[in-house]
Amino acid sequence: MLRRGPFRPLILTALIAVAGAASAQSTWTCPAGYEGQTLSVYNWTTYIAENTIADFEAACGVRVIYDTYPTDGDMLARMRQGNPGYDVVVPSDVIVPLMIEEGLAVALDHDRLPNLANVGPTFLNLDFDPGNVYTVPYQWGTIGIGYDVEAVGEEITSWAQMFAYDGRVSWLEDVRPMMGVVLAILGYDPNTADQAQIDEAKDFLIANGGNVVYINQDDGQEILLRGEADIVVEYSGDIFQVIDECECDTYAYVIPEEGANFWVDNLVIPTGASNPELAHVFLDYLMDPQVAADIANYTAYGSPNRAAIEQGLIDPELLADPGIYPSPETEARLFRIVQDADLEQVYNDAWDEVKIFVGR
Repeated sequence: MLRRGPFRPLILTALIAVAGAASAQSTWTCPAGYEGQTLSVYNWTTYIAENTIADFEAACGVRVIYDTYPTDGDMLARMRQGNPGYDVVVPSDVIVPLMIEEGLAVALDHDRLPNLANVGPTFLNLDFDPGNVYTVPYQWGTIGIGYDVEAVGEEITSWAQMFAYDGRVSWLEDVRPMMGVVLAILGYDPNTADQAQIDEAKDFLIANGGNVVYINQDDGQEILLRGEADIVVEYSGDIFQVIDECECDTYAYVIPEEGANFWVDNLVIPTGASNPELAHVFLDYLMDPQVAADIANYTAYGSPNRAAIEQGLIDPELLADPGIYPSPETEARLFRIVQDADLEQVYNDAWDEVKIFVGR
């Protein structure tokens, strides 16, 4: 997943200095006793504000070793080999259950995380970690439609328009979100275990896939840029990156009105962490409203920090973009994928059949 690409919207180019200045206004205070210690962080690339680490080091008098990975699958593979000493990692909601089941995550001490109260209820107590025993939310996004405004010639607001489009379309090679969209359209649970409903969704995709030229491997944004498709199903950040790089009004991203998949990335202290006490301090720091706002304003992904939003710390232009912060009505139609090992093969078999007929 390339949802961590170097993203710098035009409005943010002028705001980076402002965000850096605003961070000095944070009311967060580092607990005493950590001076001279070291924290090791392992995160996706370009997924934190430029001032976040330096400000934490200055506030606590500590040193942060900050390494990055391209996918959380890479992070998981490394943790499975034995944690070399990382104190904080940032898995997606798909990876979290695996880390918990395999004993790769440390239970959090909520007494050390008072800023957890700043997080909105939408992002707490989710199925992958009931009670947030092991995780706190970091950033979030959606899988929706990116399109070439000029080529399409109209505003896209629905999946129905994509399926009916008389032109070139590219679907995303992400089985559960794609199947989930169709299940929702058909009025079913996007996480259904009903074989008949899954088969109906499969048949719908086959019947409505005549305009698909590619089922893309998370490179839909490049297909869009090359003009090989007019409409693509993609991760929100990938399309916003295209919009930024283009410096034009040619491209747009939309969360379709029928609903879409949203994902949540999380902060976790992995088993074998060298300094879990300082890791708790860092997690609490990241949930400070101003710190969280700095990160969200820099990356342009959604912030789960309700306090940052209510205090007006998120850039108004980002907050007003329904592709980043959907309306309550749209938010109510978003769905998460619930991982179930017993269902994965059922969905994969259905998707494999779809690909026999679509995108070839």
